[in-house]
Amino acid sequence: MTRVLILGSGPDVAEVTDWSRAPFDVIVAINNAWRIRDDWDVLIHPSDFPDDRKPVHLLPGQRIVQAADYVPIQNTYGGFVYAGGTMAFTAGYWALGALRPRVMAFAGCNMVYPTAGPTHFYGTGTADPLRPDVTLRSLPAKSARLRIHAARQGCACVIVTGEDSVLAFPRATPDALPDGPSLYDVSVADLADAEEAKLDYRVPSGKYWKEETRFDPAKIDALDQMWLRAGG
Repeated sequence: MTRVLILGSGPDVAEVTDWSRAPFDVIVAINNAWRIRDDWDVLIHPSDFPDDRKPVHLLPGQRIVQAADYVPIQNTYGGFVYAGGTMAFTAGYWALGALRPRVMAFAGCNMVYPTAGPTHFYGTGTADPLRPDVTLRSLPAKSARLRIHAARQGCACVIVTGEDSVLAFPRATPDALPDGPSLYDVSVADLADAEEAKLDYRVPSGKYWKEETRFDPAKIDALDQMWLRAGG
């Protein structure tokens, strides 16, 4: 059973610094989160991630995943327009396709940003999921969709750090990870799949922002509501 720990850049990701690695088989760090601990296996970042923020040296077994690696995999799950164009969701879909996990535990990915104080573990940064973007109109819906796609593969998605979260995942602890995914409404999820097929909002290149004018936000909102209902 492959258990994946996915590290984001929220302040609460600092909780994992001293955790035992034993509960997890693979650690995936998003963007700057590779700085949290040095035993990560995969660093995933977009093509425009600044060079001065990348690790200078990789330890044996470490690798970097970029757009050329994750866009084809994410496209198998409907692409960024449906899945959500933020790296936490991208990391989840990439892990589903590349690692075939039984558990994906998300740390520092809660996407809750305080109006005062640090927004990221390294201080104050730009909250990528809060940018105006047609793919991110409902973060809870996008997370419900990811959880359901994972459940279809027998994989559970859980939150393991922080108190507040927009992610529609159950909570767990490293020493009590679930044996299987949580339930969802199969019939409503099937309807959401059918609606996605009908809309056909797919962009094989992954550069959905270049075709944004052909996406109807109202139809995406309606689809998001379907995924929220499916996720319960």
